[in-house]
Amino acid sequence: MFKGKFIGSIVFFLVLSFSAFSQNYSISGQVVDSQNEPIPFVLISVKSVQFSTLTDSLGYFKIDNLKPGNYQIMASLLGYQSQEKLISLASFPQNLTFRLAKNMVTHLNDIVVTATRTPKRKTNTAVIVNLIDNKLLDQLMAVSLSDGLKFQPGLRVETDCQTCNYTQLRMNGLQGGYSQILVNSRPIFSPLTGLYGLEQLPANMIDRIEIVKGGVSALYGSSAIGGTVNVITKVPSVNSFDITSTYQSIKGQTTDQVLSGNASLINEAKNAGLSLFVNHRNRGLYDANGDNFSELPQLRNNSFGANFFLKPTKNQNLEVSVNQIYEYRLGGEMVNKPAYLTQQSEERDHHVFMGSLSYSYRFNRDKNSINVYYGGQNTDRTHYTGISPDDPLELQQFLSNAPYGISDVFTHQGGLQFNNNFNKFLGGKAILTLGAEYVYDDVFDEIASYQYKIDQTTKNLGLFVQNDWDVNDQINVLAGFRLDHHNLVNQPILSPRLSFLYKFKQNTQFRLGWGTGFRAPQAFDTDLHIAFAAGGVSRVSLAPNLREERSNSFTGSINYDKASPFLIYGFTLESFFTRLNDVFFQYPMGSDNFGQIFQKRNGDAAIVKGVSIETRANFDYTFQFDAGLTIQESKFNTAVANIDGLAPERRFLRTPNTYGYATFSYTPTKNWTFSSNIVYTGPMLLTHFAGENTGQNVDEYFKTKAFTDLGFRIGHTFNFSKVNTGLEVFSGFKNLFDAFQQNFDLGKNRDSNFVYGPSLPRSVIFGVRLKSI
Repeated sequence: MFKGKFIGSIVFFLVLSFSAFSQNYSISGQVVDSQNEPIPFVLISVKSVQFSTLTDSLGYFKIDNLKPGNYQIMASLLGYQSQEKLISLASFPQNLTFRLAKNMVTHLNDIVVTATRTPKRKTNTAVIVNLIDNKLLDQLMAVSLSDGLKFQPGLRVETDCQTCNYTQLRMNGLQGGYSQILVNSRPIFSPLTGLYGLEQLPANMIDRIEIVKGGVSALYGSSAIGGTVNVITKVPSVNSFDITSTYQSIKGQTTDQVLSGNASLINEAKNAGLSLFVNHRNRGLYDANGDNFSELPQLRNNSFGANFFLKPTKNQNLEVSVNQIYEYRLGGEMVNKPAYLTQQSEERDHHVFMGSLSYSYRFNRDKNSINVYYGGQNTDRTHYTGISPDDPLELQQFLSNAPYGISDVFTHQGGLQFNNNFNKFLGGKAILTLGAEYVYDDVFDEIASYQYKIDQTTKNLGLFVQNDWDVNDQINVLAGFRLDHHNLVNQPILSPRLSFLYKFKQNTQFRLGWGTGFRAPQAFDTDLHIAFAAGGVSRVSLAPNLREERSNSFTGSINYDKASPFLIYGFTLESFFTRLNDVFFQYPMGSDNFGQIFQKRNGDAAIVKGVSIETRANFDYTFQFDAGLTIQESKFNTAVANIDGLAPERRFLRTPNTYGYATFSYTPTKNWTFSSNIVYTGPMLLTHFAGENTGQNVDEYFKTKAFTDLGFRIGHTFNFSKVNTGLEVFSGFKNLFDAFQQNFDLGKNRDSNFVYGPSLPRSVIFGVRLKSI
């Protein structure tokens, strides 16, 4: 009997043991900082099984299907001191909390998404990604998106109209139509939005901006030849608020007043949150040369928006973003009359709505994920662009049919992306990305009295494949292609992409890249702008046989950063070369009864090449310095005509061969901040149309002088710890040395495209901010 009981006990023990060792358990938890704030995208590594995952946007992580036993778990993120925990996983799951202390670094290893469409650390990507965060935008006293983009290597923001002041971004010497602007990774910046959108997006809606230069069309389709700018709006992480009021005096003549607010709400379970922003801006007219015609238009902007996220389960995430923008813009003769009764003016009334929806699902122990997304934008615009004739009979006819116009733009994008993680791939590991997306863009813009009309519908279906292969700890190869079927292009276009990364001794990265791209034969942002010149209006039409433009881009770079407990310093040296085939240019066709006519045509080819160098240093979060300089050349292979009667020119217009920036910040105590910034722009070539009584009598090429724009900011925060609230008072200057253009044309017959230099004259700024601490 004893023997039977003994055997039964052994069998029972073996059954329990088998059951215990056959069960799978999980480890979950959260990573926070010293203030108990969640830290997203921390690498969680299980050393003994060579498995890792990233924390989500709220710092949470979960690792499933682990056998019972002892495990060493490490949480690491550059910028924080790593932490390890040894746990024994027996008969119940473990829940861990990692609390990481900050280490001395800057943006070296931030998580970025634009280069690969999947979250990845900057130092591990085969493509350089530059970052601008909301802290830098605050130091720059940025009011809108356009104020911050010029503080990165190879980027330049310029004002292109003296009357309406539309702006465009130039990347590596290429004009705005060569850059793809994304909002939350969605290409919903339509051609019309490209004219004024950089100023319409307020700075307080932006969490960060990710910038990838060079041909990345293999991921984002048409018009990403120069590069991609991804504007990522604020997502809630903690309960917080801030309200900011800013007053800006522009040369003592007019003011720019901005009232903005942000709030972030998140529930106790950290699985749902909402962030809100509002912005109101009111800027007056400014006349630089005393002719009673403005060089800065009146601006009224009212914007609000919301971002919402919901995590139904640990491996699901739903994000919704909606934004509404109203902008009124008026420039020209400074009189209190309706626009059509002025001698010359441009009036714009924009109603913009944009939004996005994204759902992601991770499965198979995070080896696979799927993302379904949609983005959309609608712009409803009424506008006036007119110059009154001197002849009384012509004036009467003009007033009877004043040149008012309407614009209606719809942009839709929907897509599906699938990611598969290979833990073992040819001796390393890889992420395979497959996707498809459809972009529909409809632009209608008409001024009946000028017989001007653009009715353009573009449809593009894109299929993309990418393999992000970590060969080992030092080498990464990023390869992929995109196949686009565009309704304005005769056959599908294949755009391959290949990039290589080699990491040397943890401090240095060498990168090489190649990619192709295209621009469809359609009207882009600057083509939709109607300019004033020589007493008339200039318009652009498309040639009937216009072909797509193709590109071949090469990049190479060296990135070095040395970090110690109190100091980090480094540099990036980057070279770029792009060949454009069938390159677009605007051919002067002469004039009609309304003014100058240009036709968009194909040239043979053009070459854009150059180098950029960036240096940076940060000492104990007290002193921080960043500077960049670009030296480049942009030329057509065959000279093109710009103004009828002038010799053709090979050089790209409005493209300086040298330009750069520098930013500096000093934080001696937690409550005091000092910062300064500088933008340098070298000489460049412009065209200048002659106009009667404007001070200019001969059509010409004009070479500008170099100019420098210097800004400064100082701020102090008073903390009220009992109510967890701080009050910041700040002041500063923009364009301290007043390098504003001095030779504007006079009167109504001016050439409105003859504008260059800083966007503002010397301005003094005062502001207060109430914020949670």
